[in-house]
Amino acid sequence: MVAVVTLLLVLVMSILVTRVATIALVHTGLSRESARFQARSAFTGAGFTTSESEQVVKHPVRRRIVGLLMLLGNAGLVTAASSLILTFVRDREGGSAAGAKIAILVVGVILLWLAASSRWVDKHLSRLIDKMLERYTDLDVRDYANLMHLGGEYRLVEMSVQTEDWLNGKTLAVARLREEGILVLGIERPDGTYLGSPRKVAVIAAGDVLLLYGRVKALADLDCRRLDRHGDKEHLEAVKIQEDTQAHEAEADPAAKVPPAPAL
Repeated sequence: MVAVVTLLLVLVMSILVTRVATIALVHTGLSRESARFQARSAFTGAGFTTSESEQVVKHPVRRRIVGLLMLLGNAGLVTAASSLILTFVRDREGGSAAGAKIAILVVGVILLWLAASSRWVDKHLSRLIDKMLERYTDLDVRDYANLMHLGGEYRLVEMSVQTEDWLNGKTLAVARLREEGILVLGIERPDGTYLGSPRKVAVIAAGDVLLLYGRVKALADLDCRRLDRHGDKEHLEAVKIQEDTQAHEAEADPAAKVPPAPAL
């Protein structure tokens, strides 16, 4: 029974590790979909060779994250395999005990799969991990920050649009992302077409990759927003938060307090 529990704990830790790595890679500018794929690939040792993998290797922060994933992945897979073998090979109990272990293992794996696939769990766990990373780590993308002169809470990221995402099927005019403090700098279509500084009539569709600039929190919330009434409500809340942020930034801006020069 100890081996079964150990195996389930290893699986839980594996899910958490890949989630943390995914959020960390998102902090470096990767889209959420790309970050998730690269994290799982590194952790399992699949070793896919793609243009996205080259972006990871060339980036110092991403390279450290992926390297740590490879080490943890090897240890986790070995532990899981050992626990699975110990569960059944060294089983000296009766057949009913072995059947109970199998049942517990199957139920545990199913529950973990459901939790890992849950949007609710993903949304809240991602927010928790994001807060922990911001508090206890420094994952600012130094090369991008120097190149784009980014600072404070603002980042430049890529975001992949999925079928269930709130942005799917909307024009930029309807999405009104600027009111949330998010600028759409470009749209890359699935066929490779790139729209730089797209117009308001541009339609966002599933499969598009958006190049966005804005606050980290606003970008993370947009990436988790779904195509339903709740998503519309979240948009209105994001607009209100942006209005409050702009008001606060205006109060803190010394230039805004300088009276204009008298007209000649």
